[in-house]
Amino acid sequence: MILSTLAVKVRGLTKRFDDFVAVNTVDLSIKKGEIFGFLGPNGAGKSTTIKMLCGLLLPTGGEGSVGGFDIMKESEAIKKNIGYMSQKFSLYDDLTVEENIRFFSGVYGVTNSRKKERLEWVLEMAGLQDKRKAATKTLPGGFKQRLALGCAILHEPPIIFLDEPTSGVDPISRRNFWNLINEMSKAGITIFVTTHYMDEADYCNRLALIYRGKIIAEGTPNELKQKYMIRYVLEIEVDKVVEAMEVMFNNGIETAIFGSLLHATVDNVEKALPRIKKVLEEASIQARRIERIVPSLEDVFVTLIEVS
Repeated sequence: MILSTLAVKVRGLTKRFDDFVAVNTVDLSIKKGEIFGFLGPNGAGKSTTIKMLCGLLLPTGGEGSVGGFDIMKESEAIKKNIGYMSQKFSLYDDLTVEENIRFFSGVYGVTNSRKKERLEWVLEMAGLQDKRKAATKTLPGGFKQRLALGCAILHEPPIIFLDEPTSGVDPISRRNFWNLINEMSKAGITIFVTTHYMDEADYCNRLALIYRGKIIAEGTPNELKQKYMIRYVLEIEVDKVVEAMEVMFNNGIETAIFGSLLHATVDNVEKALPRIKKVLEEASIQARRIERIVPSLEDVFVTLIEVS
């Protein structure tokens, strides 16, 4: 792959805090215009990685570039050429919507000749034309989210880093936000997004799964499912989810909780079905439904964690 086609390229990226290794020799290559997902549970090293890539935190070790700028030597240049949105949205609640946009226009060095045009663009993109004078703290989460995104890209950066951008917002706002991300990607903007919502991974062109500071898998959503899910997944609907999981675990059946359901990973569906029914019946737990399903990326992640 030619280097000029890459927006982000790092090798051996590492961050230590005293004896604790938060990010452990991470390698990443992200193409221009790509939506790259960085998935993992809380505390896996996602935010630490994104802060190093954004020039906000100096790596302990490794090398690489973001937008053509060296992560070790040119952090200030990186900051000027990227957009960054944190999970807390980085907005000033006591300012109005319009005041927040004007403030970040100054922070990002938007020229005076373009400030009005960019302000109106953010208001339209976020659906806030009629709320420009409203205090930001009065906005619902979905509107705050879109306003934060608009403020982060006022200077039209070629690379955008989004750290848990959909955390704490409702499902409809999450879906609308991903529609915006797709539009930006089509315009050639590179998007690096961290999330712990596994269902969002299917929106990404490629993704990496990180666990305890290390990347444990990387590829397209379909590649990960095909490569790592060589076994079958059964979805089980029961009343006593936790008790059922413990019973099945004690009987050697790999099971994980998925919301109000159980997912069991098995080698042979025909043999597993009657065995699962018998194990649950003997524990006086009624299974309302047991059926084979297409594995999700969360199933992939659980499988990888178990073998890592």
